[in-house]
Amino acid sequence: MVGNEAAEEQRAVERFWHNYLSILEKDSIPATERQWYRKHIEEYISAHSRVKLRDHQPRHIDRYLTAKGRLPRLQEWQFRQIANALRLLFCKLITPSWASEYDWYRWRAYAKELEPDHPTIMRDASFGVLMAPNSNPLVRRFREEHTDLYRAFVKTIRVRGMAARTEKTYEHWLIRFFQYHQWKDIGQLVPKKISDYLEHLALNRHVSAATQKVAMNSLVFFYREVLGKNIEGIFTHTRAKARRRLPTVLSKQEIKLLLDSMNGRSKLMASLMYGTGMRIMECVRLRIQDLDFAYKQITIRTGKGGKERIVPLPVSLIPQIQAYLKEIKALHDGDLADGFGAVLLPPALARKLGKAVKTWQWQFVFPATKLAMDHETGKVRRHHVHQTGLQKAIRIASRKAGINKRVTSHTLRHSFATHLLESGSDIRLIQELLGHADVNTTMIYTHVLQKGGLGVQSPLDNLS
Repeated sequence: MVGNEAAEEQRAVERFWHNYLSILEKDSIPATERQWYRKHIEEYISAHSRVKLRDHQPRHIDRYLTAKGRLPRLQEWQFRQIANALRLLFCKLITPSWASEYDWYRWRAYAKELEPDHPTIMRDASFGVLMAPNSNPLVRRFREEHTDLYRAFVKTIRVRGMAARTEKTYEHWLIRFFQYHQWKDIGQLVPKKISDYLEHLALNRHVSAATQKVAMNSLVFFYREVLGKNIEGIFTHTRAKARRRLPTVLSKQEIKLLLDSMNGRSKLMASLMYGTGMRIMECVRLRIQDLDFAYKQITIRTGKGGKERIVPLPVSLIPQIQAYLKEIKALHDGDLADGFGAVLLPPALARKLGKAVKTWQWQFVFPATKLAMDHETGKVRRHHVHQTGLQKAIRIASRKAGINKRVTSHTLRHSFATHLLESGSDIRLIQELLGHADVNTTMIYTHVLQKGGLGVQSPLDNLS
């Protein structure tokens, strides 16, 4: 009798793995990866040997993936693979009632690590880190073969306090400029070569006027500020034709459809972006101390151009945010218990604060789902989520909602401004909320204040 039970149990185990591997095949998981998926599930089952799979709850997934996320040597792709293996197990094989509603996406999307040249950590990286191998061969060539010029460029742009994104953009255009001139004595290229290249962009590459202007600013900065050369006479090039583009704006109903197509942390972040007009990087960089529930406001400390501003904290989101923060606080407490918990700060501020870098108020509101190695110090930290996770979630949600517009994360900011104007808010106030330096930038949102093109009724509607 005992032998029969053991044989039956063995057959049940074999059927389980046969069915799971069949699911992997149907889900187009490469054959070379299936053995690792099976290994991940075996480890998960072993960690919960006292609980049958059909009795598992979301808390079991949360605890397991949180523990895995604290393993310093676990690579990002491995963590995402574990999360996907569990998703397929519960959504396709075990199928408990909660599995379809569980936020699997956050574990896969928000585990992405920040690159060494990510805007958040770029300013803290030494040249040793920035000179590390780069996947782009042209970037590698510039940094390795023309190190002195690269160092001079970086030093000049950082002394002036220019944004990390500006640095990356300028470097991009410098490299394309040098490539166009076949890297011939790039430090000795005469300024007239700028005009030649800008004309090439307009006539052959057909770039927009805005793109041509960014390229020109990059080259003018390099010649005038880095090389100290006279650049008079370079502005005789053919200009790309300027085109006025109107921002994509969603109606209030479309915003509701979009948000209803999202869940979990992605929905909370998108709701905050629409409710406050924040840019995506301003959202992902929020820290606990930036949220003021008493005055119902949020302080944006990492705005464009290094400017700070105040935006309203949506009252309808307060209960959800407070419940969410309790989960994040438990995550932070666990990090502290495991010897982690120090948040990323600029080096000078980190030295000034000392052990305060582990305090709750300095933590990110939207931390990554796993710990990651700090490229500069070698320390293990929990960074904020990568912006690409939210960008992808918004694109997916717009398709689910059936919105036939090009929806990006910035569309939420456009919609925020337009809906405030529609409700009668003063345009100067909206300028302040958006952080625009010039009110003319804000004026573009007046294009939808009246229904129909320029508020004109079509003559077709008057036909009887």
